[in-house]
Amino acid sequence: MKRLIGIFIALFIISNTYTVEAKGKEVYIPLGDSLAAGQTPNQAIDAGYTDLISQELNRANLLGFYSKALAFPGYTTANVLRTVQTKEAQELLANATLVTISAGANDLLRLVQVNPSSGMVSYKQVSANFALNNVRKNMEAVLEKVQAAAPKANIYVMGYYFAYPHVHDSQKVGIGKELYQLHAILQTVAEKNGATYISVEESFKGKESTLIPNVADVHPTMEGYRQMANSFFTKYNSRMLVYEPEMPKPNPLTFEELIESQRTNASGNSQAKATVSTGYLSLTNVNLISKVFQRILL
Repeated sequence: MKRLIGIFIALFIISNTYTVEAKGKEVYIPLGDSLAAGQTPNQAIDAGYTDLISQELNRANLLGFYSKALAFPGYTTANVLRTVQTKEAQELLANATLVTISAGANDLLRLVQVNPSSGMVSYKQVSANFALNNVRKNMEAVLEKVQAAAPKANIYVMGYYFAYPHVHDSQKVGIGKELYQLHAILQTVAEKNGATYISVEESFKGKESTLIPNVADVHPTMEGYRQMANSFFTKYNSRMLVYEPEMPKPNPLTFEELIESQRTNASGNSQAKATVSTGYLSLTNVNLISKVFQRILL
């Protein structure tokens, strides 16, 4: 797995040669799962909260460089920990001044069995407890490694929303407690290690069914990602917000289209200056990534 991660990141760097000259502007490198990557409720990739953050920073003339090459759908905290230790990730993080991390949900939610037609969820408490303990240990290590790799960066740990708004109310209590525990762990670990925790649960409250429209999928709409981006800005700079008229037009890419676009870029060895980059990580195996998306929720 570590070798594959290195190959994926290396292909991204090969296909896009950047000259990073931030000169006081933010060098923004997000890490984490499919929320950091921008997965849609229909298993495509589009603008997510990281893209909206970079867009707003650019609008304010504060963005020097942005890449979500270290964001992978399906990532657990263990995957993020392995990623930040690769040579390619270390090089990408070296000049970072801003890092956001979305990790932890997959550790827990991959254990949850959901029946969309009946509105029922099930999981084993012992397994959930074990997963949450792993989140605690791995996030401690992730923050330590990121701080070492990106000594100039301010680090923000993103929380999660309630992912199951369509199940029966009686089913929400148990899984809600587990998600509360996840948020508490992420907040405690972040603050203990000098990072800033971003709560997004309140911004989704009462709107979960609209923002997470697919009963069989836990990913939000672009409006949901806007809520996440604005939750970030409440801690980063409360005068900055992403407003609805500023939202980019939907442009979802299937995984196959995403892979093909990166192959095209790699073959052309395109050059780009580091003003605003929304480059996606190259993925070399359609079957591999499809299997990942079938197995993992975030």
